[in-house]
This record gives sequence, structure tokens and C-alpha cells, in this order.
Amino acid sequence: MWEDGRVELWDAPVAEGPVSGTVVLPGSKSITNRAYILAAQAPSASTLTNTLRSRDTDLMARGLTALGAGVRFETDTTVSVTGGDLHGGEVDCGLAGTVMRFLPPLAAGAGGTVAFDGDPQARTRPLGIVLDALRGLGARIDGDGLPFTVHGDGPIRGGAVTIDASASSQFVSGLLLSGPGFAEGVTVHHDGKPVPSMPHIEMTVAMLRAAGAEVDTSEPNTWRVAPGGLRAHDWTVEPDLSNATVFLAAAAATGGAVTVPHWNPASTQPGVQFADILAAMGAEVTVADGALTARGTGGLRGVEWDLRDIGELTPTVAALAALADGPSRLRGIAHLRGHETDRLAALTAEITALGGRCAETEDGLRIEPAPLHGGVWHSYADHRMATAGAILGLVTPGVQVEDVGTTAKTMPDFPAMWHALLTGDGGGRS
Repeated sequence: MWEDGRVELWDAPVAEGPVSGTVVLPGSKSITNRAYILAAQAPSASTLTNTLRSRDTDLMARGLTALGAGVRFETDTTVSVTGGDLHGGEVDCGLAGTVMRFLPPLAAGAGGTVAFDGDPQARTRPLGIVLDALRGLGARIDGDGLPFTVHGDGPIRGGAVTIDASASSQFVSGLLLSGPGFAEGVTVHHDGKPVPSMPHIEMTVAMLRAAGAEVDTSEPNTWRVAPGGLRAHDWTVEPDLSNATVFLAAAAATGGAVTVPHWNPASTQPGVQFADILAAMGAEVTVADGALTARGTGGLRGVEWDLRDIGELTPTVAALAALADGPSRLRGIAHLRGHETDRLAALTAEITALGGRCAETEDGLRIEPAPLHGGVWHSYADHRMATAGAILGLVTPGVQVEDVGTTAKTMPDFPAMWHALLTGDGGGRS
């Protein structure tokens, strides 16, 4: 932001030809912040390597520190985390959903009052479901959204709770991650429309088990975590595959070839499913020697795709759909209206403003081919909106992305990484 309060506009670079290169990505935000929560409950030190350093993960580290956990950075991406007797403090959630939904269950068992607040945009994000669930499990909480206060007085009772998690899988994950510390453990039953982003819950369950928790998932829409302490566990964090999708999309949009090393086809990260979407849109996708390569073939096909489990990829897929030669329908993503911004409304407004044809449906978007032109692409303080604008700018001269700095939420060096890929300066251009 400029000193006079104006928001900076970033001239999205236009690709001079096919974009090709290798992009080495930092660690997954989702895995990093789950590892932080689990490590803070263990009695001895856990080492986290290849962690993401971004605004969201730094907010989590600072929040845990404020509550009394030991967080020590050995290097920029290697962290030692030790649990202990947590106490009261103040937590800044920023705009991080994982912080505002994962830390309150942990704070409920702390020995003191914990005050939560965040960015102005965060005060509109839905939190009542997880806060009411915690009340039902024995926690004392003032408020139904940011700012709110958790009055911790030792381990809460825990037990069974029924929630509607159709707005966010984070409601389930947040309760499960701290469940081992509840006196009766926790049983979370979902009652409502299908839970979005199920891979994130599967990630939570797998990581809980790795840290020594007993988790029962035998009943549909029900997750049981037995009471009992977690053990220290050393975590090696996978690259963030959702962030990888932006760079792979650059290859598809320009007819280039981009390789992402350390790609785990069996990953629980939602981003792993982007390979199938790219192939359906006409790109060639190969996995060899632990790396994924996407090659553009000179055109993009429209797709009809249910993105319920991988909603965070919607801005990237929508950007490619706006460049396709046929219509696309993206469905199963009504819950995106409650993300960092209303992503369905935002994508519709911004694609339309650049000359595209995009309309909201009850549960998604319908995008049809239309010539695009330059203009300002608003980010809405949403990192994935900003990167979607960068994708369109590759082949649309004159696109200016408002507040590209918001990408620091998960990718602190995005503008530099983007420039390096396009120019070959350190991007490993092939």
C-alpha cells in the first residue's frame, strides 16, 4: 500500500512466449499449521522441516507462543516446537482460517483467558459453529465471531457434538486436532449438506494418527478421537501443491512446460487433484522421478467439474476457464461465499470486468468464452484472487492486480517467483 493509503497496482507480466521452467515451492500451509497445533500438545520437542514461512503460518507460530508453547526457529524453515502448560494471552488471527478455527479448541484447555481478534475482513468469516460446538463440549466463550474471548481453566470435558460443517471442513479439523487433550476426547458428527474439502479432514486424521492419537472414522460423517496425550513427532512438510497449481496453469495457458519437483501423487493435499483438471482441459501431464510436469498444447478446453473437495483451487481453475475455447461449469462450491472473500461474487465481477462471461449459479460458476481486455483485477485481500489475476495477465495485456502483496498469506515471494519463471532468472527455465 502506498503511503497515502492507495492500494498498489501490480502490472501483471505478459508472457512473451511459452512459459517453461522448474518451480521449487515452499511447504504446505495446511500441513505446517496442523503440525504446529499437534506439536504444541506434545511434552517434548518436535522438529518441523520445510515449513512454510508466510503470514498465515507466522500468525500460528506467534499465537502458540502467546499461549506459552515453545517455538524456536532453527533456520527459516526448520522449527522446534515444545508443548507445555498453556496460559492466557492475545492471539492475532489476521485473515487465517486455520488460526481462527484451530487455536480456539486448544485455548479452551489453557490456564487463562485468551482474546482472539484479526483483520477487519476476518470479522465476517463464519465462526459460530466451532465456538458453539466448543461451548457444548464444556468451554466458556464470549462472542460468536471475531473478536471473541476463550476462558480457559484446564482441560475441557469434551465428548460428543453434532455440527453442520457444510460451510468449512476446518470446523471438523479444528475440533479433532485438540480432541486428544479433552477429558473425554471428542466425537464430531456432521449433520447437513456434504462437507466440502474432505481431503483436508483426511489430512487431519492422518496427522493425528502419526502423532499417536486414536481416531475412528468407521461411521459416515462421524470422527472419534480418543483422549490421551500426543507424542512428539518430527514432521517433514510437503511442498504446497495448491500453490503449485498457479505455476502449472501458466504452462497450460501459454503452451509452455512447467515442472514441480517433490510431487507426491498420494498426497492428501487438495492440490494433487489439479493434475486431472489440467488433463481434462487439454494439457499433457506427466509424473516422473518424483516431479510433475504440465505441458500446454496450444489451447484450453472448457470443463464441467465438481470442486466441492478442492474448492481452494477454484480461482485458478476459473482463470483457465476464462481462457478456454468452450464453456465451463464449476459446481459444488457454494461454500466459497464464506472464504477470505465471497469468491464466487469476486470471480464473477473481475472476469466480467475484463470482458469475460462469468455468472454465478446456485452452487458455483458458469464461464463462457469471450475476448478479454486489460483492466484492474481486484484481489479483495484474497491471495488466490491475486494469483488468478496473474494467470489472466500472462495472455491479456494491461491487467493490473490490486494488492498483489496479499499473496504473502501463503507465498511471500510470489511476484519474484512469477518473474523468475517468466524470465528464467533463477526459475530453472528449461
